[in-house]
Amino acid sequence: MSSLIKIDNLSKHYFLSRNTVKAIDNISLKINKKEYVALMGTSGSGKSTLMNIIGCLDTPSKGSYYLNNKNVGELSDNKLAEIRNLEVGFVFQTFNLLPRMNALDNVALPLIYAGYTKDDRIKLAKQALKEVGLSDRVYHKPNELSGGQRQRVAIARALVNSPSIILADEPTGNLDSKNSSDIMKIFKRIHQKGNTIILVTHETEIAKNANRIIKLKDGQILTDEINQ
Repeated sequence: MSSLIKIDNLSKHYFLSRNTVKAIDNISLKINKKEYVALMGTSGSGKSTLMNIIGCLDTPSKGSYYLNNKNVGELSDNKLAEIRNLEVGFVFQTFNLLPRMNALDNVALPLIYAGYTKDDRIKLAKQALKEVGLSDRVYHKPNELSGGQRQRVAIARALVNSPSIILADEPTGNLDSKNSSDIMKIFKRIHQKGNTIILVTHETEIAKNANRIIKLKDGQILTDEINQ
């Protein structure tokens, strides 16, 4: 199986006054295509920093990161923006939907930057909403949807460009147990279709949905295990 993500001796340090905060400290890691990985750790473990680097939202202090055999550290800002739009589908804890746009327009938004025609944007956005079970909520705005439905819209938006990675940051953090279970079932279906999923969580029960669990502590990998 080919590597989608290859990280070598990667560190991210922050310099605060006279102190150095080692958010990520010399991590090496490979994630293959079609894997379902959970990044676990308490607050301050480095999982969010690692997620931001994988999603090309932040850059390391040292080390290398290859995504689809491209050295991310050598890419221009414009190329990084293109990767964020086409290669990575983001799902956030707080949904990050635009309140004045309905579900269809929120989902179609990444396709505008990708250069799709209006007809194609509508077709692809409706298909993505259908995949998450929201065909009957296409024209509803976020304030007309429940928390679980809003997260489904966010997942549809992440899927719409057929990205290499679905990167989910605490996707059930604002949901009750019933909606959390429903959302994790959607991620399972997405993975079964061949998508690569990287799930960031501090919850053991959520992490158990993944096939591989990587635990971080103090900016380093504590364990990296296959979930049986």
